[in-house]
Amino acid sequence: MNTKTAPLAMEEISLDASQAATASVGSFILNDHNLAQYRQVLQQGLELVRVNIATTEKPFSGVLPHELAERFQGVDLDLSCASLEDALAEVQRLYLDDAVYFHHPKYVAHLNCPIVIPAILAELILSSVNSSVDTWDQSAGGTFIEQSLIDWTAKKIGFDQRSDGIFTSGGTQSNLMAMLLAREHVCERLWGHCIKEKGLPPEYHKLRIFTSELSHFSIQKSAAILGLGYDSVVPVAADSYYRMDTDALVSALQQCCDDGLIPMAIVATAGTTDFGSIDPLPKIADLCDQYGAWMHVDAAYGCGLLASSRYRHWLDGIEQADSVTVDYHKSFFQPVSCGAFFSRDKRHLGAVTYHADYLNPLSQLKEGTPNLVNKSLQTTRRFDALKLWLTLRIMGVNAIGEGFDRVIQLARQTYTLMLSEADIELIHQPQLSTLVFRYRPQTDIDEALIDEANIAIRKDLARTGEAVVAGTKVKGRQYLKFTLLNPTTTIHDIQAVIKLINQHGESYFNDASVRVA
Repeated sequence: MNTKTAPLAMEEISLDASQAATASVGSFILNDHNLAQYRQVLQQGLELVRVNIATTEKPFSGVLPHELAERFQGVDLDLSCASLEDALAEVQRLYLDDAVYFHHPKYVAHLNCPIVIPAILAELILSSVNSSVDTWDQSAGGTFIEQSLIDWTAKKIGFDQRSDGIFTSGGTQSNLMAMLLAREHVCERLWGHCIKEKGLPPEYHKLRIFTSELSHFSIQKSAAILGLGYDSVVPVAADSYYRMDTDALVSALQQCCDDGLIPMAIVATAGTTDFGSIDPLPKIADLCDQYGAWMHVDAAYGCGLLASSRYRHWLDGIEQADSVTVDYHKSFFQPVSCGAFFSRDKRHLGAVTYHADYLNPLSQLKEGTPNLVNKSLQTTRRFDALKLWLTLRIMGVNAIGEGFDRVIQLARQTYTLMLSEADIELIHQPQLSTLVFRYRPQTDIDEALIDEANIAIRKDLARTGEAVVAGTKVKGRQYLKFTLLNPTTTIHDIQAVIKLINQHGESYFNDASVRVA
């Protein structure tokens, strides 16, 4: 377990326990009277982060939930800490000592990216000013910065000036918006029924959503939230490359129509969570036209291709979608949260519009006041767009694209390396930057025991903190997974992780308690 305590080089803020107890909130409000304290506190916070990043040797401490929970037992939130130093020391002990560090080259688990420094600078600025970008009178320039980035990304997708979008908390919210707009559009087109005003129509139970069996679970969650239920989502089989099988999709669509049901939407995934596979977008677009279904592309992961000069063509067909999900906090190296949703026809965003007299009255719309809340599920909303704005203005889009290209290349190198590993079984070639595999000795071993071994390997790695890898299931069997989103990770780092996997695998099967079939 990591027990380091970061030294604080800056002069201490002199606020003892008695002063803290009597200090008014005004002593802590950021204004022109407290700028010296603001600067000094931030400098101590920066030093705390600097020391932790500089001294982190492993991506994780290996702490278990019950072990960390014990440290919280004596925390009394009704009592403040005696000083800033005590508060930061507590953060060190309760959080930083055992944080999972995504910047570490041996963190290869989930869709978490290391973040770029310009975006961290933006976090400081936007949090200090604390704009809310729901209405113009709360954000002013923030409104235009977000809208500029929406327009820029829409153009990258291939949409024209009729499109629009909004920043969101991430892929789950964006996919929910997509299914909401699809439901509203189909019911209006088929029955002239406005769900926003009248609620669900009698025929709503006939609506169906088609998506790959490997798509993100937020589609099922969205269906449940929207009153359609899990059963409205039709999983479509994947082909040998783990992309949606369009022949299977045609069969499912035809069966839907034969049963008197209605194809409401087809969700294509541009970068599945496990395999990084990209569904055949042009073919799916044709089927959406043929069956009158809304086409949504979940590019939460694959959106990094929008910035790529080498692989942008992998997204060909995305411009035909009715809506698109983008997660900048996955593939643009942005801090969480930083996502966006796009509609090819901005009129569809009216499905989430409500005019409140105190906030965004209809009169302001008629006057041309740009209130972003008119197209958002959220009301109060952070100015997350500033992170991407400063990234583009300081680094440039080419640097983002080059970073994403690097992790794609790293995945290919890793695949080649793994082919030479006798006890590593690969089940696919990477398209983006994920690899699904398992430790499988060449000896004759029962499949159930191999499953247990791979579960144990992942747990052992996490417990030691030497590396953090992901796990998943494929056709009922247990596998390990690398998700490579760190452009500074090298093939030598990957070699070291593979060596650890082999060591833990060998140790598992060498254990006298294990009975090999």
